[in-house]
Amino acid sequence: MTKTIALLGQPNSGKSTLYNGLTGSHQHVGNWPGKTVEQKEGYFTIDGERYIVADLPGSYSLSAGSQEEEITRDYIASGKADIVCILADASQLRRNLYMLADFAPMRVPAVLILNMMDVAKLQGKSIDTESLSKRLGITVVPFVAADRKKYPELKGILRNEFNNPKKIDTEKLDALCSGAKSEMELANVRFQWIEALLDGVVSGEKKRATLSKADRIFTSRRWGKPFAVAIMLLAFVASMIIAMPLMGLGSFIPRLASPLLHRLMQAGHAAPFLESLAADLIPNVVYFAAAMAGFVVGVTFTFTALEETGFLARISYAFDGTMTKLGLQGKSICPMLMGLGCTIGGAAGARVIDNWGQRILTIMLTWAVPCAAIATVMPTLATIFFGAYGILVMLGIYTYMFFMIFITAKIFGNKLSPAAERTGMLMELPPYHRPRWANVLYTSFAKSWDIFKRALRVIFLISVIFWALSFSSTGRAENSIIYRFGTYIEPVTRFFGLGWQTFIAFLASAVSKEAVLGVLNSLYVGTGDVMTATFLSKTAGASSGNLASVLPEAISKAEALAFMFAVSFNVPCLMAVTATYRETHSLKWTVSIAFYYIASALVLSFIVYHIAALVM
Repeated sequence: MTKTIALLGQPNSGKSTLYNGLTGSHQHVGNWPGKTVEQKEGYFTIDGERYIVADLPGSYSLSAGSQEEEITRDYIASGKADIVCILADASQLRRNLYMLADFAPMRVPAVLILNMMDVAKLQGKSIDTESLSKRLGITVVPFVAADRKKYPELKGILRNEFNNPKKIDTEKLDALCSGAKSEMELANVRFQWIEALLDGVVSGEKKRATLSKADRIFTSRRWGKPFAVAIMLLAFVASMIIAMPLMGLGSFIPRLASPLLHRLMQAGHAAPFLESLAADLIPNVVYFAAAMAGFVVGVTFTFTALEETGFLARISYAFDGTMTKLGLQGKSICPMLMGLGCTIGGAAGARVIDNWGQRILTIMLTWAVPCAAIATVMPTLATIFFGAYGILVMLGIYTYMFFMIFITAKIFGNKLSPAAERTGMLMELPPYHRPRWANVLYTSFAKSWDIFKRALRVIFLISVIFWALSFSSTGRAENSIIYRFGTYIEPVTRFFGLGWQTFIAFLASAVSKEAVLGVLNSLYVGTGDVMTATFLSKTAGASSGNLASVLPEAISKAEALAFMFAVSFNVPCLMAVTATYRETHSLKWTVSIAFYYIASALVLSFIVYHIAALVM
């Protein structure tokens, strides 16, 4: 009979590290039934016996005030878990034990794991776990989740618990709670119970009368935000330093595989479309997935390091007031700034946000931030069409970014992040830690491998569809389905200020922003085909060719301006869509976000074109 262990803990208690340490690579990620909240389940084996580990959503209580809390409470009440492991940060034990006090009346067998005992020791704290165990009536395990050598012993303890499961002794807690008449009174008596529980158990506590120098800066109204931005910029640079070599290695996949596959397919006299599929599309799909995973390694590494050191909580604190106005929390600023480099990184970075609604709203707003590819392609087009005044176009694009963020937050904020469910100001700044690099590396590569496997399937499916539409056996764009489609609907695209060529380039930009110049080159100059321009743009690079002389003759300035704004605020790229689906686990919301950005980009194109046509 399979036995189930549920992990319960507050955010930042180390629950994810514990889950990864227990299950290793034996994990499955999905959605809770009927919900859009991520469900993580894995297992470990001892002597051939399998133990299921369910990672419950992180929450501060079980009051069912949010989707995460409702899921956690319902799962525990259902009896699906044979034992619940309650994780508490030993360095902040009083605050973390509130979850234990909330859980105790549910009368389910439990084990209390005191994580970060090493940090508590560095703070000069001593915790008598035996006395605490006697008072609670359950097993209390001192632990360091980042130390992988500790897991065999922990697994043995958990196995033994199934032979003698214990429930928390709630006699004193029940007596205190019986007189509470409101939620506030109930919270107060629970904290009283925690104080009595820890009396004589924790010694050597040092009360900090003043903030550290760093915390005085972080909490300063004048210097808090600039200091936080400086740290985030350093984190962004670190992410790119890690990610770029990995992404560069991935680019060798199509460069090495494509010529070899072309020779093999030609030797076998394969049909042109099969040769293109095997030699052009598939190697580039693998590269797209590998590049995405490589970028996620860099982002996850820096975000995990920031979280472990305690800096992420302080950055969140500095921006909490600002982000609350958008229906978000302070943590949302990090993914949004990361989006300036790559939207994939912004989407991946949003996983540090505990509330699911705020996480998806953060990702949605991150899509509005022009990425590095936009910062590369758009100045080229701006210079071609507007010369020295191109800088004003770029200024307009980045100015509109703020409006897009604001209007998107207003449209979706109340639905995704209702006021009653918003996670706001942090109540307590965690102590500074030295990051455990082995854990940071393990987390980074484990998440990236999982993302690579999932991204490969999604990218392949969408890429095959676009490849089929843009493939031409003669290598000429006019022989492709997408060409015929574009010319057929040009009367409609003209309504938005786009000719059929710029409209096809607009569609291609949703696959890769780097594809824009190549597709325009293919359609206007006549060199190459749309499929090659789209899928080989990242590895072969996009050349402007003769565009500088051809485009100003073929496209009006009004259409060019409309096209540039439409592309800048279109779906970022295929990999960003995949990353969004990976982080939200919701096909419905991923498609909704993509549709919203395509529709809003076309509306923006319509407005820009008709205004520009009047003044240019």
